Amino acid sequence: MLIPHLHFCGNCEKAIAVYEKAFRTKAESIVYNRDYAPEECPDDDRIAHAVMNIHGQQIFLNDRFGNKEKSLNCAVHLIVMFSSVEELLACYEFFKEGSTVIDSFEELPYSKLAGNFIDEFGVQWGFMTEQ
Repeated sequence: MLIPHLHFCGNCEKAIAVYEKAFRTKAESIVYNRDYAPEECPDDDRIAHAVMNIHGQQIFLNDRFGNKEKSLNCAVHLIVMFSSVEELLACYEFFKEGSTVIDSFEELPYSKLAGNFIDEFGVQWGFMTEQ
């Protein structure tokens, strides 16, 4: 089993809220640092571990490694396959503000609509439709 793990820098809770709306899902579990280690960080609202499903794929999320100064220089690109153009566009509406478009949405030989962007949290997404 391969599970993508998304790391944020203190805004994981906000990212979860956006992803829940955009992908019409709910976080299955959220553990805060204050819950994980109450003696060490009783008032720490950062997320130590969260789990959600996005289009049938389990995703882990947390606030631990989101610091860009401590991140490796590697590319991770999450692809979401939608069943229709309408479904893709409805989901993208939640990401438009604050995102950076890498490849504008267009029809390709293998997809009725496809495009790539980086969301406001620094996660790179590729949205495309099944042919």
